[in-house]
Amino acid sequence: MPSNVTEVPAASSTEALLHFSRMLTFETDCWDVNDAVSNGKQDFVLLDVRSPEMFAKGHVPGAINLPRGKITGRKLAEWPQATTFVVYCAGPHCNGANKAAVRLAELSRPVKMMIGGVTGWLDEGFSLVTETAMQAAE
Repeated sequence: MPSNVTEVPAASSTEALLHFSRMLTFETDCWDVNDAVSNGKQDFVLLDVRSPEMFAKGHVPGAINLPRGKITGRKLAEWPQATTFVVYCAGPHCNGANKAAVRLAELSRPVKMMIGGVTGWLDEGFSLVTETAMQAAE
């Protein structure tokens, strides 16, 4: 008798390759974002789509706070049309990043979601920055 894992057989290698390759076009992870930010290779705009209050309490270095409800064509006009946006929210328990990604796609903007959000960032051992720390650095 098969386990709950193998009761439904795995997809063929061809199907798995297509599926998992496509996932990478929609998602990035905390490690890749941290690597890009830390090594000066940030070729995307990182959007924290949580509230300004949550952003001020701690956010990913290099992020801009743009709550999902404020994502508009007018606001995005600051960046070239081909700019890739990476969105994140509180974590897997929050769908704010998904909603922001939908909004960006509706506005014909390239978008990926940083899976894990703030929760994933902290789980990986990375630090958040606060508004106080940012203001002290200025």
